Amino acid sequence: MRLLMWLAPSLLAAQTYDIVLAHGRVMDPESGLDSVRNVAINGGKIAAVSREPLRGKVEIDASALVIAPGFIDLHQHSQTPEAYALKAMDGVTTALELEVGAWPISEWYASRAGKSIINFGASSGHIAARMAIMHDSGGLLPRDAAMNRPATPEEQQKIAAAVERGLDEGGLGMGMGIVYTPTASPEEILNLFYLAGKFKRPVFVHMRSGNVISSMQEVITDAAASGAPLHIVHINSSSNVRTPETLRLIEGVRARGLDVTTEAYPYIAGMTEIASANYNGWENRPPEFFARMLWPPTGERLTRESFERYHRQGGFVAQFNNTEEMVRRAISDPMVMIASDGILEHPRCSGTYARILGKYVREEKALTLMDAIRKSSLMPAQRLEAMSPQMRQKGRVKPGADADLAVFDPAIVLDASTFEKPKQPSIGFKYVLVNGTFVVRDGKLEAGARPGQGIQAR
Repeated sequence: MRLLMWLAPSLLAAQTYDIVLAHGRVMDPESGLDSVRNVAINGGKIAAVSREPLRGKVEIDASALVIAPGFIDLHQHSQTPEAYALKAMDGVTTALELEVGAWPISEWYASRAGKSIINFGASSGHIAARMAIMHDSGGLLPRDAAMNRPATPEEQQKIAAAVERGLDEGGLGMGMGIVYTPTASPEEILNLFYLAGKFKRPVFVHMRSGNVISSMQEVITDAAASGAPLHIVHINSSSNVRTPETLRLIEGVRARGLDVTTEAYPYIAGMTEIASANYNGWENRPPEFFARMLWPPTGERLTRESFERYHRQGGFVAQFNNTEEMVRRAISDPMVMIASDGILEHPRCSGTYARILGKYVREEKALTLMDAIRKSSLMPAQRLEAMSPQMRQKGRVKPGADADLAVFDPAIVLDASTFEKPKQPSIGFKYVLVNGTFVVRDGKLEAGARPGQGIQAR
């Protein structure tokens, strides 16, 4: 036994690997490893994590850099090559559309196969299915029929059948934005939870508007009755000043055995479609409500008149409803994952993870570096791994894991995007690898790299 233990480092050193990341600070949230190591990659997998020097066909000096699992974004709406490139520059190796989801699922995956710089995936989307069945004219979100009228019993059956087809085709759970389909009755929502429960897949839900505690009680009750795992999206922007109350509620039901998780993004302003149901009736609100809203194309703060004009026109609007105190409270909670809710018009699409590492870890010390990495990689992987075997090999830095890695300089990493310029790449990510292929090298995108794979339920 002693001989084998003594020989093992020599055997590792004798090999020549595809890629070696040398002398980096390896941070693996699963094992707790936080030490200088050499990481070897072969054929898209991590082959070795060693104290001993290793040889590679390509050798990268990662001195003074952190080698972390690539970040897994559970909540990324913009699923385009442009958005994927910005995600890669922010350390993201997997970007998933799980709140709104997609439909039809098989076509969605097929359209991206072999064409993506990072890994991609989607839930089977209730919103998209409802819009298709009810002939809504909206784009990402409903604009008329699917938000303005209840579905007939026949339509509900067709919607459920469509969502079930998406689950059969490998959708990563069920996407549900009840706030955008306010005419969906509690019975319609509960029946869909029963459907997700049959597949044992999570419901990724944006709760109803109104009283956040009542809205949360609806989805928690449905999860308890159906047995479906529940993931509540962007707890910070749904709860705002009531974030401590909603976190306490989630903590309580988790302590009693319910499978409920949540996420947050590190910005005080949200963003969504101004023509969506989220803003129904807003024209009657006091003037101060409009002053909190920003129209990104012009940078103007809205008035009642400009709100009504843009509400008719449609487009994405930013809304400054939160506080830094509530953002810090959410992202520092041990059970809260980091997810961007990314759309190209908002700086969170390109800057979420660098902002966490730069502003909230390095500058404000609101959470440790290891906690930030865990919330951005291992925890999202664990949320999905029960239904997607692919995710069991992500979110870790260990032999046998997928070589999805983010290598960054902790002294300078920071977001650069703003509301005026939301597509500015983050600073500080020196190397990013997806399935063992460089997609960012020396801080620049690798032209022509397309190693991303579809992540599906099996």
